[in-house]
Amino acid sequence: MWGVIRQKTQSIRPAFSAIRHFSSAAKEITVREALNTALDEEMSADPKVFLMGEEVGEYQGAYKISKGLLDKYGPDRVLDTPITEAGFAGIGVGAAYYGLRPVVEFMTFNFSMQAIDHIINSAAKSNYMSAGQISVPIVFRGPNGAAAGVGAQHSQCYASWYASCPGLKVLTPYSSEDARGLLKAAIRDPDPVVFLENELLYGESFPVSAEVLDSSFCLPIGKAKIEREGKDVTITAYSKMVGFALKAAEILAKEGISAEVINLRSIRPLDRSTINTSVRKTNRLVTVEEGFPQHGVGAEICTSVIEESFGYLDAPVERIAGADVPMPYAANLERMAVPQIEDIVRAAKRACHRSVPLVAAA
Repeated sequence: MWGVIRQKTQSIRPAFSAIRHFSSAAKEITVREALNTALDEEMSADPKVFLMGEEVGEYQGAYKISKGLLDKYGPDRVLDTPITEAGFAGIGVGAAYYGLRPVVEFMTFNFSMQAIDHIINSAAKSNYMSAGQISVPIVFRGPNGAAAGVGAQHSQCYASWYASCPGLKVLTPYSSEDARGLLKAAIRDPDPVVFLENELLYGESFPVSAEVLDSSFCLPIGKAKIEREGKDVTITAYSKMVGFALKAAEILAKEGISAEVINLRSIRPLDRSTINTSVRKTNRLVTVEEGFPQHGVGAEICTSVIEESFGYLDAPVERIAGADVPMPYAANLERMAVPQIEDIVRAAKRACHRSVPLVAAA
């Protein structure tokens, strides 16, 4: 593997696929399968791509994302590492300096705290500090945010942490289409990408078109997707919360409220244009995230809308976020600590002046 970079650079593949014509027939695949096939195809297409992390090889991945890859590509390109995130993240950054394209898997992004110096000070800043002479084409990926019953040290969302750092790109897939298209884009990108998955979504199945299943498929980084069009209120969400927002929109529709749901897909860069265009149409905004409220992704979105579309707002912006406490272990308290569908419904109703305001209710 290490000799690969001495070969002449192959023709550069496009960052995202051009418009092509495919059958519209849909097939369902899980997010796990989408990630696995994306890794497989990118490793097949580019010998400089390799995967490293704890249990990614012999065990087929802690969540079976790398199933079958060791047998196909061998131990030089699917590397099992010791339990030392600082060690293998640093090795990955060094390999990226040298022209390889590492995909570094964290068993959970909570463990990325052990490696954050390499992610922030080495990967994110090197291109700027070298005046563009050093590219760092590396992907840091793994499950992020709350799972179920794993306590405070395994449940935190790091979207706003990494999104605050210039030099990083931060992606948050929701569906199988997101997972497949965004991971391919991340691997092909010349800059470091933090790829935040969700453990509870791995087994979820989503319909995908023939276009999505094509090996050339790739999604543009920095572009949100309108999952559901509406005219009364805009709801922004990412990762698992997109599903909650869509279910909330179905409930709201039965009560005569038309909600537009935006799947952010990319936290940095943030698609401010799509968000503000939607708010200028609906005149109301509800932001949804699992992370802590203070300095969160929702706070950044609120600021963007206040700066660019304040005159269009007909109601205060509503922010739905996780509770401002470490994640409880008890199941009943854990449920109270993360946003629920009913929280989104209530917030949308408040924005549309269809329920009692929070202050009055208190």
